[in-house]
Amino acid sequence: MSNRLVANRYAKALVEIGDLHGDLLVLQHELSEVVTLVRGNADLQRLIANPLVLPTQKAYVFDAVMRQAGISMTLGNFFKVVTEGGRLGLIYEIEQAFNALVDLKAGVVEATVVSATPLSDPQAKQLAANLGRRTGKSIRLIQKQDPGLIGGLKVQVGSTVIDASLQGQLHQLKTQLLSV
Repeated sequence: MSNRLVANRYAKALVEIGDLHGDLLVLQHELSEVVTLVRGNADLQRLIANPLVLPTQKAYVFDAVMRQAGISMTLGNFFKVVTEGGRLGLIYEIEQAFNALVDLKAGVVEATVVSATPLSDPQAKQLAANLGRRTGKSIRLIQKQDPGLIGGLKVQVGSTVIDASLQGQLHQLKTQLLSV
């Protein structure tokens, strides 16, 4: 089974636990803290990646770190199961899958906006509001810059791409002129 599928199964289980206990957003915040802690600590990264350390030993060390960080018993028990199952190396994939499931449950969709220059806050808010009305969902904007667009912007929501860039319009014009 692929790592992505395994991570999705663990993430789905954590979402169900969060729903059951009514602390889904707390778990999301704590999971983010744990992942940030792991990313920022080379010793923890080596522990997770080391195949010579037994899963039970990893679970013991990871549990101690999580208790010291003030992580809830719910997430601590979840990671005990993950670690003893030999899947702690999937922590980043589990977080990504968990966040996607929480977003899906909350009706939040990511929209990637590529513009020649950064959008101002009012422009970003207006764009998010317009996209929200169009999709019927809450929008989380991810902004990127590409000076090659010359002007305008490209927006991708899921598999839908809206190209309102000057570069895209010039390309369409070229295609129309060449087809004549």
